[in-house]
Amino acid sequence: MSRLRASAVLLLPLLLLAACDTLRGTEPAETTPAAVEDIRGDSTEPAKTLAYYTRVRQMTVPELAREREAARRALAKTRSDGNRVRSALLLTLPGAAAGEETQALELLEPVARNNASALRGLALLMTALLQEQRRLDGHAQGLQQKLDALLGHAQGLQQKLDALLSLERNMTGRDGGAPRKK
Repeated sequence: MSRLRASAVLLLPLLLLAACDTLRGTEPAETTPAAVEDIRGDSTEPAKTLAYYTRVRQMTVPELAREREAARRALAKTRSDGNRVRSALLLTLPGAAAGEETQALELLEPVARNNASALRGLALLMTALLQEQRRLDGHAQGLQQKLDALLGHAQGLQQKLDALLSLERNMTGRDGGAPRKK
């Protein structure tokens, strides 16, 4: 469930970023501030990466396994920013092993540090979301441990209560139902 939530959290901002790219063509060029242009940079690589993510989300389990292997081989051959981000995206899909979140963060770190990378913004976003997911998972584990401790305590109290009720029944049964002397 947490992997599904993580994928949904990653997919929504990614789709919003892709939507922003399609709207950019409708803006007048002379009113666009230079700072916004610097932030956007080359948006074709992020758009391709988002399209890739959309495509792999629809793959079956065997197709996804083949795609993960192909991405692993591509990354081993060329450790480009695109290969790093695509591999990290595959590691965040539902059904990924628990330790793959750490591997995804390791893949994204060089891209997030590279100011010249067209995928830097996407890598920063994914890194922030994965770190938040890790924090929330840790918090959920802590809460689960507290819940387990409280349930154990409640079970112990219930056993004590049952023992007291049994003792009370035995004491009133021995006296023959007569009221107790004070």
